[in-house]
Amino acid sequence: MTKNINLIKSTTLIKSLSDDDILTNLKNGKFKVTSYKKNSIVHFDGETCSKLEIILSGKVAVDRIDESGNLLTISEFYKNDILGGNLLFSKNPYYPMTILTKLPTDMLEIDREALFELFCNNPIFLRTYLELTSDRAFILGDKIKHYINKTIRESIMNYLNYESKKQNSNHIKLNITKKALAERIGVQRTSLSRELAKMRKDGLIQFDSETITLLK
Repeated sequence: MTKNINLIKSTTLIKSLSDDDILTNLKNGKFKVTSYKKNSIVHFDGETCSKLEIILSGKVAVDRIDESGNLLTISEFYKNDILGGNLLFSKNPYYPMTILTKLPTDMLEIDREALFELFCNNPIFLRTYLELTSDRAFILGDKIKHYINKTIRESIMNYLNYESKKQNSNHIKLNITKKALAERIGVQRTSLSRELAKMRKDGLIQFDSETITLLK
């Protein structure tokens, strides 16, 4: 219990609550800590959102499978991120995509009515919640805009340009595997390799197993 309380207190949203409030909500069931194994489905596409979830540890991803069966990772969530914040009070509170764990994950669950009660009794809590959900909605929308309805080459270049700016170099060290990159842009591993080979032939890039260099 002490470990859970310390994890809960370390999150941005909950830190405005007192220890007594956290403990009371855990004891009466309004707060609940749930653990998931790696590669567990947390929510299915179309499932009703009935609670807010705060990631206490681990990693969660929002995935979409296109008509060709390709997996597209829209966004990833880590410790301190929240799930369901933009859906919970919607007239259509349904998850639009599948959510699953990428690592063993612990999450704090807060049911809808308990969350509303916290809003009413704690303005700082409410303000933090609104800030977090607004920021996440912007990030998610930006990712969808960049990855949906783009060619494989456009998606690869978006990723490479982002990493080039982040690493301040045209010689980009790959921090993920090519398989993970293929999943991120929503294509098969073989399709990614084929397009990378074409881009090298067209004089756009050079690459090896660990790096990609932008030539133009």
